Amino acid sequence: MKLLSTKATCNSHGQDSSYFLGWQEYEKNPYDEVQNPKGIIQMGLAENQLSFDLLESWLAKNPDVAGFKRDGKSIFRELALFQDYHGLPSFKKALVDFMAEIRGNKVTFDPNHIVLTAGATSANETLMFCLAEQGEAFLLPTPYYPGFDRDLKWRTGVEIVPIQCTSTNNFQITESALQQAYEEAKNKNLKVKGVLVTNPSNPLGTTMSKSELNLLIDFIKDNKDMHLISDEIYSGTVFTSPSFISVMEILKERNDFKDFDADISERVHVVYSLSKDLGLPGFRVGAIYSENDMVVAAATKMSSFGLVSSQTQYLLSSMLGDKKFTKNYIFENQKRLKKRQKMLVNGLQKAGISCLETNNAGLFCWVDMRHLLNSNTFEAEMELWKKILFDVRLNISPGASCHCTEPGWFRVCFANMSEDTLNLAMKRLKDFVANSINGEGCSNNKKKTRSTQASRSFTKKSISNWVFRLSSRDHREQEER
Repeated sequence: MKLLSTKATCNSHGQDSSYFLGWQEYEKNPYDEVQNPKGIIQMGLAENQLSFDLLESWLAKNPDVAGFKRDGKSIFRELALFQDYHGLPSFKKALVDFMAEIRGNKVTFDPNHIVLTAGATSANETLMFCLAEQGEAFLLPTPYYPGFDRDLKWRTGVEIVPIQCTSTNNFQITESALQQAYEEAKNKNLKVKGVLVTNPSNPLGTTMSKSELNLLIDFIKDNKDMHLISDEIYSGTVFTSPSFISVMEILKERNDFKDFDADISERVHVVYSLSKDLGLPGFRVGAIYSENDMVVAAATKMSSFGLVSSQTQYLLSSMLGDKKFTKNYIFENQKRLKKRQKMLVNGLQKAGISCLETNNAGLFCWVDMRHLLNSNTFEAEMELWKKILFDVRLNISPGASCHCTEPGWFRVCFANMSEDTLNLAMKRLKDFVANSINGEGCSNNKKKTRSTQASRSFTKKSISNWVFRLSSRDHREQEER
């Protein structure tokens, strides 16, 4: 007898990706400076822990807010009782003002056009339900966040068609790559409903150029039934030039021209969250911003499956409404991110490893380890990743999990640990590279056993499925070349 549904038992969640497998291994053996100094250091988690002291300081200065009081009187009952899914007006206003402030107040946002969701994961999935039918497709530039295979596809049935970007131009989107992806979708009999980008990019840690954004708007302009989703959850993490340009800024500029089709504005949607800029992933605060009334209405109804608690909204409406605090936080957080990114880059350089030169945002670097591969294949990338995970004891995310077209790239996070932990991680990596070059590292059969034995702890099904897909992809790309 079949006890569970097809959806519950299907294998399309993406959990067998090395992105998630690395997390599983970290959880079995997590690094701790005192309790487990030889454990695995988590560098696969894009979490911002650099400015918690600023948040905690604000809470200490505003005890009534944290205690759910207003003017010294408890409002616990008010917050604990039923709230509808439209959200607290005070929080929606504070949130859109914060979004504008991050963008230098070059654009403004109407609180009546924002939909609150339980994080960006929920926001992106909700947009898929609103904009596409099962079996239709969205185009995504590679490399892209591994979780999108789950967030966009698993429950919605929407397909992802990659826009293949390469290191030859620092993985920027080109018109030819965009058109090629569109043609690939048509050849698969997939109706394309739009393009989704992350800006700043996860995993590249780069901001999109004005020309790229205009290219995408022109693309949906020429295709009247398509949408553009800009996931801008890292917009406040830009720590050096070039500055962040929101798709809303491009729309505002183009709206000034008489021949601009106002309909396009209703087909551009922004996703935002406080998980990265404010470092509050546990609060589960996300949002959809759209000028399309039908999308806002539908997404608001769907948001009832993933609401933001009234207590969270009340607390954050007060925090974000404190303009002195937000101004200082944005400045100080970006300064700290810049310093920490420089630490990572310098540490990698000492190990003979470089990063994507255009990295100017995010909580990670896109790291080039192609010279450490035994061969230019994704199987070689997998072997290197396992050595780094089990022998070096660092969990980083391989490019294959991000659907990168070139083996040997890795996403390495830097904002979720202390400076001492980052320095230790860099020392481990430097020693590994030096030993590998000297023939004393994992290439030495006597010292090779740790990664080999530890990798057996992976489920055979997970590893075999993952390697099979990579091997198939290698063969397919060689045929295309």
